[in-house]
Amino acid sequence: MKFVIQRVSNASVSVDNNVIGAIDKGYMVLIGIGKDDTTKEADRLVDKMLKLRIFDDADGKTNLSLADVEGSLLLISQFTLYADCRKGNRPSFINAAPPAQAENLYEYIIAKCKEQVSCVQTGSFGADMMVQLTNSGPFTIILDSELFV
Repeated sequence: MKFVIQRVSNASVSVDNNVIGAIDKGYMVLIGIGKDDTTKEADRLVDKMLKLRIFDDADGKTNLSLADVEGSLLLISQFTLYADCRKGNRPSFINAAPPAQAENLYEYIIAKCKEQVSCVQTGSFGADMMVQLTNSGPFTIILDSELFV
């Protein structure tokens, strides 16, 4: 499982020119789900993401969490995070979870986040989405469950 977390001052996602999710200060998170991922990986990455202290405190140090700043989440499923580009020029996605498994875990992640964050917005699983954001910093963190052994 992979989370690409971008600290944003605002972000939105649209489908067919209609905004379906928008946040102000918080995280815009691209979520890639691998074929071997389970709720165990989801729990670990959600916990780590929500505990990250990457917002500035009064002294300008990255010392505050999403909860500390009353931030929001925009969660977007993105299977292309599992692109394998080692051979040829056309990416392979054989390591990405099949759609039904990925959607179930994506919905699980959303539910877990809603337990702790008051404003959670989402994209539309499997849809062609347009994402806009203002990356604050810029500040981008990648969490990969394969690195949490």
